[in-house]
Amino acid sequence: MPAKKYFTWAAVAFVAFYVIKQPDGAARSVQNAAVGIASAAGSFATFVTELT
Repeated sequence: MPAKKYFTWAAVAFVAFYVIKQPDGAARSVQNAAVGIASAAGSFATFVTELT
């Protein structure tokens, strides 16, 4: 269990470092994730609509 805790803290530290050192890259990553989620939601909505 401690290994999982250390890995989580290391991941949080990496994300914080990335945001501080590359804020434009971090913003682009968040935007890309949001676009991906919106696309997936749209595809799922189309799938459900076609089922009826």
